[in-house]
Amino acid sequence: MNRIHIKSFGLATGITAALLYLGCAMVMKLTGPELTKEFFNSLLHGIDVITILRMDISITETVLGLMQTFMIAWLTGASIASNW
Repeated sequence: MNRIHIKSFGLATGITAALLYLGCAMVMKLTGPELTKEFFNSLLHGIDVITILRMDISITETVLGLMQTFMIAWLTGASIASNW
């Protein structure tokens, strides 16, 4: 029986989530608040994000969020692979 390699699957999951996080950050950076709101409202099936949307995210917060996203996704991927 083939097994999923825990570290590799965790890394793949972490990198994927980090790329999605960076894509989200780029949408926010390259578009204004109105287009960002439209993008995320359509992505979330019409949930209005304007009340929680914050456009003044510092680079420090972005890097910290990226690292946290990677770690959570790595742990999630590793957990899934360990039970496979």
